[in-house]
Order: sequence, then C-alpha cells, then structure tokens
Amino acid sequence: MASNGPMVLCDGLVKIYKVQDLEVVALQGLDLMVDRGEFMAIVGPSGSGKSSLMNILGGLDRPSAGKAIVDGQDLLKLSSFALTRYRRKKVGFVWQQPSRNLIPYLSVEENVELPMIIAGMPYKERKEWTRELLEAVGLWERRRHTMHQLSGGEQQRTAIGVALANKPVLLLADEPTGEVDTATAHVILETLRYLNREYNLTIIVVTHDPRIADEVDRVVTIRDGKTSSERVRRLRAAQKGEESGAEEAEEEEVSYHEYVVLDYAGRLQIPREYLDALGISDRAHIELTEEGILIKPAVGLDEVASQAARVSEVAESWGPQTRSRDWKIRLGDAGRGLRHLFGIGRKK
Repeated sequence: MASNGPMVLCDGLVKIYKVQDLEVVALQGLDLMVDRGEFMAIVGPSGSGKSSLMNILGGLDRPSAGKAIVDGQDLLKLSSFALTRYRRKKVGFVWQQPSRNLIPYLSVEENVELPMIIAGMPYKERKEWTRELLEAVGLWERRRHTMHQLSGGEQQRTAIGVALANKPVLLLADEPTGEVDTATAHVILETLRYLNREYNLTIIVVTHDPRIADEVDRVVTIRDGKTSSERVRRLRAAQKGEESGAEEAEEEEVSYHEYVVLDYAGRLQIPREYLDALGISDRAHIELTEEGILIKPAVGLDEVASQAARVSEVAESWGPQTRSRDWKIRLGDAGRGLRHLFGIGRKK
C-alpha cells in the first residue's frame, strides 16, 4: 500500500561490501529524503557511494543497516520474493547504455510493450499505454523502427519508455546523458522533465554531467558515503513593463540556493576547496556570531602539533605493549579500601 509520506526516506543508511578479508564501507550513515513528484540529481566523485545508493533504492542490493523506505516499504525488511515484486512494480531503470533496456531485433513499439506482456496487462490497456508512452517520449512516428535504425538519443528515449511500461512510482536514471552530445542530452532531459510533470513521476538521476544541475529541482552531493550538500532550484515570477501600470505577461526567473547537510549528530561536510583555500587541515576555530557560525583556521597549534608528533614517535618506538599483571593487585587493594570505607562485609 502506498504511503502519504515522502517517496524515498533513507535514515542512517549503511552499506558494507566484503571482498575476501577486506570490508569496504560504501555508505556511512547516509540520510536522504525525496518528496513525491520530485525531479532530483545525485552527484559526487567516484567511490562516493552513488551507485550503491541507486542499487539499494532499485532493489538490486540490500543495505547492511539503517532504513531505506520507498513508497512506504522498508527495503531492509522485504523478503527476496517481495523485493522482486518491488522491482517489477515500483521502480523503473534507465541505464547509461540503452542496450541494457532494449532488445535489438524488436521494434520500438515491441520493446515498450514487452514488459506489459510479461506482467499480464490486458491487450487494449497495453496498446493504449504503449501509444501514450511513445507519444510522451516523441517516438510514436518511429514505432516500427528497430534499434539499429535509431540515433543514440532515440534509443535512450525508447529505454525511458521501456522503464515506464509497468507504471512505476520511481524512475532511477544512471548517467542517462553520458553517451550523447549536448543537443541530444537536452532532449533527453526535456523528456524526463515532461514525464515528471505529466505523471507526477519521482525521478532520481545519478550523474557526473554538470548540465543536469540546471534541469532538476534539487542536486544532492554525496561525499564519503554521506550526503554533503544540496543545491535547490527555485522559480519565481518576474513582472515586466511597469511604465504604463499595466501588468504584462510574467516570466519565470530561476535562482539557486546551495546548502550543506547536517547529519543527526550535527556534523557537516565542508567542501574541500573551501578548506584548501583557508589552509584548514585537521583543526579549526569556530565561534557563534550574530550572522551565524564562523569557521576560521586555528592559530597557535604549533605546540599541540609537536606534542602529537612526540606521542606518535614514542608510541612507535615502544612497539606493541602487553598489560601489566599488577593491575589485579591494585584492583584488590581498591576493593578492600571500599569495603572498609562503607562497612561492607563487617561482622555485627
């Protein structure tokens, strides 16, 4: 049953991969909330945890700990059968390579219709939904063409149609513009935006493409397995022609607001370029001002740094230490002292 809350809620999400004897922590307590009908992007450097998050939200992998709730279903608690049903009914995938969604010897129409046939959708409903999807992605006139007759952008739009064949509530797109030129990328993004508005479809895009940042409602940056910052796109009406006093047609102005994200413990990740510009490494000075919290490079740390280096040097020279046995004697003396002080065990 669908929930009235957010479409996606990740709370303290952890994912640990074990490779032979090594454990790799891909997600380290990630927090994320995505509203229903939101069109957002997730960005971050390689190894930041983007792909791990997408695999979990898509039901392709299970989290190690925390919560990953999509449309009211906690993915950590689903059985294998329920997780398969979730993938088939709740989520659609668009990959960087359209071939992962498409069968080359089938036509555009047949590719989009195939998931509906497998799902047992009635014939009339299937035909109507196929036409509606192909018109939405601008490919109805090319419905008889096979994949080798299409451009890269047309193949990707066909893949979007295939991803929506079973009417999912969440569309996950992994680098959908990664293999096309700028003009084609714009068409693909316009198609996603239209689907987002027309069907109130929740769309999450993982990308390295900076062009997408100006097309989506929100950009979330992930660093080291945690949400680091958000960039929110806001629209406001701008009026023109105030000379005559008559109101003319309004236009939309776009403004962007970037925020850093605090986790449950109040920690925040400051962009590395800011720290490098200020020369901040392991310590910083922080103070509360009337305008907010001020973070400055720490001063007078020469003595602290030298002490830390000295401790490290001495510890290394000592090598591994074993615990002394006289701790048992000291513990026994302490116990007798307490019994004497509080009168424990005295004969009356």
